[in-house]
Amino acid sequence: MSDYFVHVHQPDAMDCGPTCLQMIARHYGRNYSIQTLRERCNITRAGVSMLGISEAAESIGFRTMGVKVGFNKLEGKDSPLPFIAHWNQGHFVVVYAIKNDRVYVADPAHGKMVYNKDEFIKCWASTINGVEPQGICLLLEPTSDFYSMEDEKPDKSGFSFLFRYLKPHKKFILQLVLGLLVGSMLQLAFPFLTQAVVDVGINTRNLNFIWLVLIAQLMLFVSRMSVEFIRSWILLHVSTRINISLISDFLIKLMRLPIRFFDTKMTGDIIQRIEDHSRIENFLTGQTLNVLFSMVNILLFGAVLAWYNLQIFVVFVFGSLLYFIWVWMFLKKRRTIDHKRFAQMSSEQSNLIQLIMGMQEIKLNNCEKQKRWEWERIQARLFRVNVQSLSLNQYQQLGGLFFNETKNIVITILAATAVVSGSMTLGMMLSVQYILGQLNSPIDQMINFAHAAQDAKISLERLGEIHNKEDEEPDSDRLKELPDKAGLSIEQVMFQYEGPHSPKVLDDINITIPENSITAIVGTSGSGKTTLIKMLLGFYAPVEGQIKVGAVNLNNFNQGWWRSRCGVVMQDGYIFSDTIARNIAVSDEVIDRRKLLYACKTANIQEFIETLPLGYNTIIGQEGTGLSQGQKQRILIARAVYKDPDYIFLDEATNALDANNEKVIMENLDQFFKGRTVVVVAHRLSTVRNADKIIVLEKGRVTETGSHIELVERCGAYFNLVKNQLELGN
Repeated sequence: MSDYFVHVHQPDAMDCGPTCLQMIARHYGRNYSIQTLRERCNITRAGVSMLGISEAAESIGFRTMGVKVGFNKLEGKDSPLPFIAHWNQGHFVVVYAIKNDRVYVADPAHGKMVYNKDEFIKCWASTINGVEPQGICLLLEPTSDFYSMEDEKPDKSGFSFLFRYLKPHKKFILQLVLGLLVGSMLQLAFPFLTQAVVDVGINTRNLNFIWLVLIAQLMLFVSRMSVEFIRSWILLHVSTRINISLISDFLIKLMRLPIRFFDTKMTGDIIQRIEDHSRIENFLTGQTLNVLFSMVNILLFGAVLAWYNLQIFVVFVFGSLLYFIWVWMFLKKRRTIDHKRFAQMSSEQSNLIQLIMGMQEIKLNNCEKQKRWEWERIQARLFRVNVQSLSLNQYQQLGGLFFNETKNIVITILAATAVVSGSMTLGMMLSVQYILGQLNSPIDQMINFAHAAQDAKISLERLGEIHNKEDEEPDSDRLKELPDKAGLSIEQVMFQYEGPHSPKVLDDINITIPENSITAIVGTSGSGKTTLIKMLLGFYAPVEGQIKVGAVNLNNFNQGWWRSRCGVVMQDGYIFSDTIARNIAVSDEVIDRRKLLYACKTANIQEFIETLPLGYNTIIGQEGTGLSQGQKQRILIARAVYKDPDYIFLDEATNALDANNEKVIMENLDQFFKGRTVVVVAHRLSTVRNADKIIVLEKGRVTETGSHIELVERCGAYFNLVKNQLELGN
């Protein structure tokens, strides 16, 4: 069992739980994609819980039991193998065998490991009950349902998906192949010319013949270099276009994914996947075409070598096979190291982004040293991975060099012996040496191709995690027209972010938002106000209940079209590194000057913009560097107004504004709100008191509904909010 258990690497840092379950399912003969198991485990940015893994396992037909036991009970027959163990208080691994106090572990992050009893207990045990350390395990046994369920066959179409990027460039690829063949044929003449120089020119002392052959070699060399020059330009053209297409398609797919995907993904992980495209592009263009050139050379020069001396040819083939076998032995370990490097590089990317974006807070809290140490710890782990990679490459190169040089020495001895015995001329021996040089290089190129193919396959698997996800809108045939009565209604809505056992962010919400009215939502922090706005925008679907526009379920509308009808200011709105005009008119290729000026006037930012030297063409930095929080909010308000929407959603849109600016902007917005359906989330009394209806949320439930006067008279939750605000103002 310890030899045949199949190990699977986790694609992401948070995927240890689903990957452990994937390994155990494969052990019992069933295949499930990591995405399916992720969804069933209810994975979040923090990973999964043991309970989430248990529910996912039971959904595919396992019987599970979570236990907290000592090591002695793990060795008994009551603990079926394999099982999932909680590891180092923040990770999951599979224990697939225990023999003679040695524990065989399949770690989704680091590969198959073997621990002695003490080493295992140190990483596994979480508490000490009496004198015996105890740890947490999830025991799994397949039921009859496990075998009756239809599993998912692994996707083996990775390279076929990849090669479709070559189809639009068939004409160029044909030219490249033709260039490769011409170059090989030109090169094939060199060994015969070398033999002719020695056997004919030197032996007969015919200088004219030697000069003739050398001129012929020079002409062949110039011709081959010309072919190579043209081939390089064509290759550059094709590779650049393919690389742009690959990354463009990835970004298109990324933008089609629902917001929930980005809630569970680290920024560094996504950036690292984008960088993976360079390995795929290198494989598609450089390595694939190089190996074609290598194969042609091996066939041509191999045939010539066999014609010169069959025994030398056999030695060359045998030595090359030993070289290939030696390299093949390292491929599995190389794959493991690649996964480790990806994880560490993702962490490094996320950490660097955090360092740069959070520099103000780092300086304010004097934590420069601690944050630098965090980065250095990641670098230390990355250094260890790079050392492993270097060590592996050195062993591989050392073995390859040994087999290659031994093969060359044996061939030289055989060729020299043949010359002495008279079965081969000196010119033929020199030609054999030239042919060996031409054959050794293609062998190395084929080894590099194997590495590039493995890299591309690993990268394709990681990118497949994105490409195989369902789009936010899998069906394009959705409504793009508002009903006659287009008020909003929220009916018995319940929502949780992290699966069935997570807290209910919203619970049994019933709200009616009349058309062409202003509805305010108030409540303490964490009561679910922002979540409700995001659900009205279609970012999240209710776990229970439904949201309607008139009589039509929100899910039936085309989500892109729906958001185009919504003007939104979120409390965490983003300012792009672009001009002020482009930040306001983000969706227009050609900016409507009239709408731009109106939006800026409504947001009371026109005067500020026009005092700038470049006015609306002033470039503002990433996330609005150089702007105050109030100026950022006014640009976001102008962005919402510019869209001229049917629905307005404001989430704490004026909380950074001073009283004077807020008063002017709210007066301007009151005019803009006429004939539109408005939902305002705010804490400030001045922002909500004039709303047609005020809804009070507390701990995810609606506690009060009414106008400002009605709610104050009730002396309930809203009255307390108002009272506290007024007291703070005294």
